[in-house]
Amino acid sequence: MTGHAERAARFAADEPRAHWHDQALWFVRLKRDRMAAAVPEWEALRERAAAVKAHARARLADYLEQFEREATRRGLRVHWARDADEHNAIVHRILSERGVTRVVKSKSMLTEECHLNPYLAARGIEVVDTDLGERIVQLAGEPPSHIVLPAIHKKKEEIGELFHRTLGTAAGASDPTYLTQAARAHLREKFLAAQAGLTGVNFAIAETGGIVVCTNEGNADMGTHLPPLHVACMGVEKIVPRLADLSVFLRLLARSATGQPVTTYTTHFHAPRPGGELHVVIVDNGRSRLLAEEGFRGALACIRCGACMNTCPVFRRSGGYSYAWTIPGPIGSVLAPGRDPVAHGSLPFASSLCGSCDAVCPVKIPLHDQLLARRREVVRAGGQPLAKRLAMRVGGWVLRHRALYEVAGRLARLALRRLPRALLYGRWNAWGRQRELPAAPAESFRDAWRRTRGDGRG
Repeated sequence: MTGHAERAARFAADEPRAHWHDQALWFVRLKRDRMAAAVPEWEALRERAAAVKAHARARLADYLEQFEREATRRGLRVHWARDADEHNAIVHRILSERGVTRVVKSKSMLTEECHLNPYLAARGIEVVDTDLGERIVQLAGEPPSHIVLPAIHKKKEEIGELFHRTLGTAAGASDPTYLTQAARAHLREKFLAAQAGLTGVNFAIAETGGIVVCTNEGNADMGTHLPPLHVACMGVEKIVPRLADLSVFLRLLARSATGQPVTTYTTHFHAPRPGGELHVVIVDNGRSRLLAEEGFRGALACIRCGACMNTCPVFRRSGGYSYAWTIPGPIGSVLAPGRDPVAHGSLPFASSLCGSCDAVCPVKIPLHDQLLARRREVVRAGGQPLAKRLAMRVGGWVLRHRALYEVAGRLARLALRRLPRALLYGRWNAWGRQRELPAAPAESFRDAWRRTRGDGRG
């Protein structure tokens, strides 16, 4: 089994792509910074959002039941799913009982997590992703590489070739306007032919029983206003207690995600359209287990803005596919090992622990603390190679004993000066594969301190 480091190496081997990916995401991060700086009460909003989410988690069952009562009173039909299998079966049952074979879907990371598209496709139901980035990766037969910018890893020339092959655009065309117009015409046909619309849920309001869906392309609105059937899928953590809380999150979400003052389309659904049906499927799928983990339950506050990915130096240089999980980046590296600490054991180590993710998280999740805690769990579960565990144990032992540390330092400096390069940069030295080891100083800081202070203490 390969880990994050091996997958990241494959992405980084294409140096121009890795550099371009890095710069594209850093551009988004800078836009986010400008937007945050323009809101004087930004830090107060983050504090408020974190407090609301903490309160909602503490009374999660109560607020979910309140949401169900209010939603049902307004004519919505609420379904409960313990895991991905139940979620997929419920959605399939709703669609198949109404004879639906054509569905349009707006971006939903929950349905990606549950692998809903292939489940429905295997049962004869066509699901067309209508977010442009999602449609690009769907046509390419790939999963999203970023939760907000799903095709960020693709260049316009690659998209032009893909559209030429799948949509019949002109060969060699890569003009973004031309390609977008072609995608729009293609998707319009899908919207008009759809029998049902599937969406995710950004926020569910317990007080009103309504749900809120945010998009920048209006595709969720097209997909839910044309066909008579709307199925909305949400994780239990999407609940917010009151309508008044919503403004806090809406001000944070778009600024953190893409550096916009507000999402272009923020649609409130409080009832089915006349003559139509609106179903909400509430999914647990491991979230209750995460809620029971005191050190990690704060991760349930995530509003899926992707800001931690845009700022993470490891994500920017290794790409979303290197994480091999639905949610990549720092938040994914906290969530995935909670599902399977062995299969995803390399992810908590895919971080420099610089804390930049903490600094930009709109709901103040202490991501780098949680990554460090996940590392301890992975090591305890035996999720690291024996050689690395032994090396870390020896390193810890040396660092705990001053005399050993001094001897080790002298030996290391001697080795750096005397050993041939072929040996120093052999296969064993993963750190040195793309970096030069520092030149060995003539004397250590401790020796220099003793020489200049002359007090014999170091």
